[in-house]
Formats: sequence, C-alpha cells, structure tokens
Amino acid sequence: MNYEDYLKTAPDDRVKYYQRDDRMYHVMRTQQFDTSLLEELFEIANQIKLMTRKPNGIDFLKSLLRHKKAMLYFTQPSTRTFLSFLGACQLVGMDTAEVRDPSLSSEYKGESQEDAVRVFSSYFDMIVMRDPKPGFCEYMAYYLDRSARSVPFINGGSGKDQHPTQALLDLYTMYRSFQDRGGVSGKRYAFVGDLLRGRAVRSVIFLLSQFDDVEMYFVAPDAFQVAPDLEQSLEQSRVKIIKSGNLKEVLPDVDCVYMTRIQDEYDMSGESGQINYDQFSLYPDDLKMMKPDSIILHPLPRRSEIHPEVDLDPRAMYWRQLRNGLYIRAALMLYVFNQSHRLQEY
Repeated sequence: MNYEDYLKTAPDDRVKYYQRDDRMYHVMRTQQFDTSLLEELFEIANQIKLMTRKPNGIDFLKSLLRHKKAMLYFTQPSTRTFLSFLGACQLVGMDTAEVRDPSLSSEYKGESQEDAVRVFSSYFDMIVMRDPKPGFCEYMAYYLDRSARSVPFINGGSGKDQHPTQALLDLYTMYRSFQDRGGVSGKRYAFVGDLLRGRAVRSVIFLLSQFDDVEMYFVAPDAFQVAPDLEQSLEQSRVKIIKSGNLKEVLPDVDCVYMTRIQDEYDMSGESGQINYDQFSLYPDDLKMMKPDSIILHPLPRRSEIHPEVDLDPRAMYWRQLRNGLYIRAALMLYVFNQSHRLQEY
C-alpha cells in the first residue's frame, strides 16, 4: 500500500498498522487506547510511582530498559513534554540523545527530515517526535516500517492534530483524582478556552468519550469551539455535550474544569486578539462557585487564563498533572518494549 492509499484509510482503521504481534508498537493517536489498555497503563504507572519512593525501587526501574536508547527529536518548541520524556527515559534506564534545533544538525546542510530520521533509526531503538506538521510522525513511522530499520515511534505532539501522551497523563490524573468517587465515568467535565486548535484538549476528549455516562461542557468563544469532526464523533459515542460562552455559568455543575490557553501561534490574521477572554479565565473568586471535591486541570503552559492565586487551592491539580506525565510515559515505554511484566519481580 502506498502512502496515498494509506491516508485514505479511516483513522480508526489505521490502528492495526501501529501494532506488532497484537501489541501497540507505534504510539500515534488516542484511538489506539481502549479502556482496558488505559487501566493497564494506569496500573503500571501506579507501580512505577510507588517504586520511585525507594532507592532500591529506583535502581530496579533503571535496570529494565538499560539495553535501549531513545532519540528525542523535538523540532517544535517544548519544555514540559521534552523534559517529561527525558525524565521518563532516565527513570527506566534508557540512554537518550536529542535534536531540538535542526539548524545544528545536517538538516542545515540540506539533508531532508526523512533522511535525518532514518539516520536516527540506525542508532536508536525508539524515536520520540514533536513536529509542527500534522501527520509527519505517522508518515515517518510508515516510511521506516517499509524499510529494514523500523523502530517504535511515539508522537510527542503533531501540529494541531494529536498529542496522545498528554491525553494519557490528563486522563491518568482524572483517574487518580476520582478513584474514591466512583471513577472517571458519570462525571461532568468542562473544557475551556481554545477548543478548536488545542491538540491536547482534542486528544483527551477522544479518550474520555469511551467512558460511561460522561457529560462534556465546551466553554469557548464561538470562533474557537470544538471542530465539527470531534463533535460528530462525540454524538456517535452518545456523549452529552453542552456549549457555553461563559465559564461562570457552568462552574457549579462540573466535576472537572480543564483550562487551556489560546493557541495564537496558529493565528492567520491576529484573530485571537479580537476576543475578550475574561469569561474564559479562572479567578480566585470563581472558586467559591465550584464543588468542594472538583478538580482543575491545565496542560500548560498557561498565560493569564488561571490566576496564580488559584494554585493555592487544593483542587488545582495541574502541577500534579505535570508530575503524572513522568510516570505514565515511563509506563508506556515499558509497555511498548514488553517489559512491564518485570515489575512483578521487584
């Protein structure tokens, strides 16, 4: 199958191309994760988190993938995602190298990205990629799968399209926060801000839609409401959705408030600057309207959409959410390399 025919395949049907021996090999899209796999990964992450509290647990974790090496190829600016992957690799013992500025690589001499990535596959056992072009990570996985140098790819953020590992850590944080309240199912979730162009929020909505009796509130300017294809997917999944233009109206009703920043790096003509975002921002006084056991999430970085004083509220989970990324990404690497079963040896 050539790549043009491959792209004609429905995204949900491409999952089989990301597998080897009936296991996930490439990590490309949230559609790869069903609820049983999510629960398995969350349990692996829980074990890793517990083991990091003891020196001998840390030593054992570092022995699991010490025979593997990872290339972190981040051609789009990143702090949290890059450092989280770097820390996760170190946690399970993987050696790493990085390319973050193509001008310092052979691409400066005119080497194509395709050739550059193929070089990485000769030296490393896994490639974690963040690129501004939608679908480039998937294309490179397809390209190398047809060569003799196929290695696992993890999508660390792909344009405005997908950010599957961010969605995993988001859902993992929801899972841990609600584990004593009946779980993720049966809750109301408000997604606030730039819902059209935010790949993180798009990805976590796909994951969350698999759970039962979930209601989603989309609080955004009209210009940045959810994309039609996402809304259609939710309707097919029978997820109840409610659109709003004012955060304060929905705060008393929801169990989780997922804040996002405006993605103005994708502006074509300064459209973001024409909108007043006060009604899509969270201030200390707004906390009085929220349920006492609700949670506040944010994929970060933030700007002014969450006032710094909100950080002091115990419902603010975004720093814990950040830390959870380390454990779930380490769990994902152990799963991809089929080494998670060795945690039972500890």
